[in-house]
Amino acid sequence: MEGKHYVLVHGVCHGAWCWYKLKPRLQSSGNKVTVLDLAASGINPKRIEDIRSFSEYSGPLLELLESLPPSEKVVLVGHSFGGLSLALAMDRFPHKIELAVFLTAFVPDTKHPPSYVIEQQETAELNEVYNMEISSSGSASMIFGSKCLSTKLYQLCPIEDLELAKMLIRPGYLFVEELQKAKNFSEEGYGSVPKAYIVCGEDAIIPLEYQSWMIENAGIDHVLEIKDSDHMAMLSRPQEVCQSLIQIAQKNI
Repeated sequence: MEGKHYVLVHGVCHGAWCWYKLKPRLQSSGNKVTVLDLAASGINPKRIEDIRSFSEYSGPLLELLESLPPSEKVVLVGHSFGGLSLALAMDRFPHKIELAVFLTAFVPDTKHPPSYVIEQQETAELNEVYNMEISSSGSASMIFGSKCLSTKLYQLCPIEDLELAKMLIRPGYLFVEELQKAKNFSEEGYGSVPKAYIVCGEDAIIPLEYQSWMIENAGIDHVLEIKDSDHMAMLSRPQEVCQSLIQIAQKNI
């Protein structure tokens, strides 16, 4: 069976580095895999304080899709806040995306502003979970504290991956105010791309109940579950994530 081209999109404060276990597994099954750093993430040289918009933050993904040959389609995979970047890309380049897979990710709908699925989590809970901090420039950047990483994101990961994250995470931003004012994602763009969701049963940052609500709210019919995975499924259960992605893509939904 012909391999797919997977494009893996990380969540807030993270980078392409968090896919280091999944990328070789997908490649060994005959697939092409692209991992990228969104703006001010990973080794991208920009700083989050200098990012002016959510579109600029998602720019590396948009530029990649724009550069694809006309006949090539990709399977987009978004983790956590990366689901919003996926949605933006789907809305702009629906003809270049074969399938979008949300890996325990925020998944918006077309009936509400893009910020809706973030705002449904109480602000107090977000402040506690994300360890929100005000940057020196006065913008509300955020970063995960060590306790949050060990108890809510990486609690089922090998200790080496937790330590890697402590060294590599960078301040991020959720762009909520901008996304509140943004137009709804369209049915013609975002709504036209086939979607699937991988549920992580032990996720302590986007709880199972909330994942289920988003799946129903967005009308996603193709769902797989990794019951014993924390939020960082690509690190705690990389083989299961790989198998799930291949299984979903082969169904040609």
